[in-house]
Amino acid sequence: MIYEKLPVVLLSELATEKSDSTNHVIADYVLTHQEKIKEMGIKELAAECHVGTGSVSRFVRDIGLKDFTELKNILIKNKSSFVLQEGEDYAKGWTDYVCHSLYQVKDSLDFNQVKRLCEDMQKYEKISAYGMLKAESAAIDLQVDMLMMGKRVYTSVAYADQMESILNANKNELIIIFSYTGSFFEYHSFRNKEQYLKRPKIWMICSGNKTFPDYVNEELHFDSDLDQRCHPYQLEAVESLIVQTYAHMYL
Repeated sequence: MIYEKLPVVLLSELATEKSDSTNHVIADYVLTHQEKIKEMGIKELAAECHVGTGSVSRFVRDIGLKDFTELKNILIKNKSSFVLQEGEDYAKGWTDYVCHSLYQVKDSLDFNQVKRLCEDMQKYEKISAYGMLKAESAAIDLQVDMLMMGKRVYTSVAYADQMESILNANKNELIIIFSYTGSFFEYHSFRNKEQYLKRPKIWMICSGNKTFPDYVNEELHFDSDLDQRCHPYQLEAVESLIVQTYAHMYL
């Protein structure tokens, strides 16, 4: 995936937790000392963060991991890196690449499927839209744009809150997931709770033609190079096209 699991969930914690909360302190330490923690035990991490081992264990569960061992294993495998735009005229190169990515969306998006999504958005009384970090910007855009058309869309920034809302949703709710790589659900350890995901209707908006578990009911795909430079612009373009289609259908 374009962004590795651990930085994503930790940045989500930092973005949503109060700066003096235990989870914020631990997340900040882990992000800042990733190499050091690879050689640590849970007692050492707790001591460095001035918390108990129970607090570290709760933190690990809160971010969707099974235990401290999984946290260390993810750190060891983490290979996230920034993509640098090459060339002296990097501004033009970057802009041209983003424009290329937007044309990819236009040329590959199935507008019949977009209309199906809009029909569901019109039909369902409660709609929620979610995404992680950059992808959440598309969910917030959808919330704002639909509100201007008199349709309420719910969202939340914290990944833990998103998953709690999805797992507690009922059959009368529509869930829209913006996920650049389609890996949204892979960041969470469900611990045999997958059956709860089958209650709401779930749409996945992502690049490529990834295969999803059966709790994802509908998919809206677009072509992408899966490059950091065009994320989240492709998702935001899809969001805008959804809203434009909805407006043409129902206003």
